[in-house]
Amino acid sequence: MAAAYTETHEPANIVVSSSVSSSSPCLAVSLTQDDLKKIAAYKAVEYVESGMVLGLGTGSTAKHAVDRIGQLLRQGKLKDIVGIPTSTITHQQALSLGIPLSDLDSHPVVDLAIDGADEVDPSMNLVKGRGGSLLREKMVESASKRFIVIVDESKLVNYVGGSRLAMPVEVIPFCWNHSLNRLVALFSDAGCVGKLRISSETGKPYVTDNRNYIIDLYFEKDIGDLNEASDAILRLPGIVEHGMFISLATSLIVAGVDGINVKTKVGNEMETSLMEVELRTFSVPIRSDPLLCRSSYPCTIFSYCRCR
Repeated sequence: MAAAYTETHEPANIVVSSSVSSSSPCLAVSLTQDDLKKIAAYKAVEYVESGMVLGLGTGSTAKHAVDRIGQLLRQGKLKDIVGIPTSTITHQQALSLGIPLSDLDSHPVVDLAIDGADEVDPSMNLVKGRGGSLLREKMVESASKRFIVIVDESKLVNYVGGSRLAMPVEVIPFCWNHSLNRLVALFSDAGCVGKLRISSETGKPYVTDNRNYIIDLYFEKDIGDLNEASDAILRLPGIVEHGMFISLATSLIVAGVDGINVKTKVGNEMETSLMEVELRTFSVPIRSDPLLCRSSYPCTIFSYCRCR
């Protein structure tokens, strides 16, 4: 099953081999990480209905969902959508696509939010904010009736921080080094290291949409109870917000080589389903010559071919 938890971060292209003979016109399907992100995003948009207030996420995976919403609006398949963007980048993207926008002041309750994640643990707790938008993302997604998280399978971890990549914390610029030292001290038992995020473009501290800085925390071990960790971080003066999204996600869509795994919270239980995806929807090349294929069914990301 695709949703086995892993700590792989940059998977190579995934090749799905065909089980048909060499005379078949169908070729193996090579899926990149971005293909998987697009598949998860398109699946999430299937839950969008006309008239909804939508939280529009930020990042490389959420970008595909926003693109798809814009496409469906242009086609007339969605109507009367209102989007609430979680960053200036998403705001600009949505405007370019003609998606009507608003904010939480005008729409304090959001019907559905769709966003990616940097890590997802087995309980659907998340790490978000490596793209720098964690505060606005958390504001919008905590106000949502439903929050669908979309990822490829490389984002699944055994515990929050398990990728050993950054868990961001947004802080005010004043005495940021003091804040960094106090954050590291909180998690010394987990082998915590903290670094001020530096912009690759300017060589200066990265500045969020809210004019704050980000301290990235790296853990060697599990930090334990997430609610206790959250409370300890937020009690420190100068801390604005952290990138742990605890018990906010209501559904998780994971795209992998075996198909799409959908995990949904129902009360205190988790329901999981695995479904096929038609690659034709995602513009992934699947045949050497479409004219040679007489099948009325497109190939899927499963390891077999439906060509007759």
